[in-house]
Amino acid sequence: MAEVRCPGLPAYWVNGWLAAVGATVLVPGMRLRWTEELTPVAVLSVEDGDPVELLAVSWPNEEFLRGLPVANDLEGTPQLRRNVSTSAFVARAVATRGQRHSWTLASTLTDLLVDEGDMVGHGRFNLPAPQGQTLWDRLLAVHRHVEPEAGRLDESLGGRALRIRANGLGFDIGRLGSLADEPAKLVDPVVEFLAFFGLAVLPVRGPGVDAGLGGRRSARVAQRGWLSGTDGVIRFVWPAWLHRLDLPGIDALLDVWKPFQKDTWGLLGVRAGWKSVSYRSRARLDPTRAIGSERL
Repeated sequence: MAEVRCPGLPAYWVNGWLAAVGATVLVPGMRLRWTEELTPVAVLSVEDGDPVELLAVSWPNEEFLRGLPVANDLEGTPQLRRNVSTSAFVARAVATRGQRHSWTLASTLTDLLVDEGDMVGHGRFNLPAPQGQTLWDRLLAVHRHVEPEAGRLDESLGGRALRIRANGLGFDIGRLGSLADEPAKLVDPVVEFLAFFGLAVLPVRGPGVDAGLGGRRSARVAQRGWLSGTDGVIRFVWPAWLHRLDLPGIDALLDVWKPFQKDTWGLLGVRAGWKSVSYRSRARLDPTRAIGSERL
């Protein structure tokens, strides 16, 4: 196996973890493991060729992105904006069912939770953004900042790339500065782009609550990996594993890993895990959202 160690994708960083998983989505057969260091980092491997070069070759173009099931506009279906009606969601789901990347719809929206306005629920990584930008709008924006050459991708995977002024997908806590910094947000567009594809293993669902039933205010969207702790707070939890796993292997591991039963981790090759910590707003009307981490 040809391997590349990726210091730019540490396991404790939500975006880094998602980006590493996203690489296995874009390159079929690519495998992912994490180093055994105190701070594990991603290791990508393939049987034939160079992992970074294969990632560069597999990098989607804008035409591909415009054909994704979650794109704002898709021929023959209603437009999808930030607020999506059940009828628009159903039409898009029917039109794209069975496509390889139908997960882009299933990992961001669900009609198994509908609000009083007949709008479908959003996944927990599908956060609101300025000017009502959709997650797809933000994906397209970061894509335009990347020339998918092996050398450029290697800089990001190696943690050497300069960040650009942008909001990115909107959940990386590393894009925020301190109170002493300028207000501009900074992201690595390569990591942001890959992180979107990491959502492939995190489907969204809900309790199937109908508008005519009671108890709607307490109903919540559920997404794989987001669990309620002993304090009742819902947090994202994710593991770092030692074995080389391809996309189906990662999917299977997430099915059986029990984050709060540490005595079972060794059986699965899980060495470490983290839980998300939400950004605390600086003011009551501060709309900023971000996800940090705390080791389990």
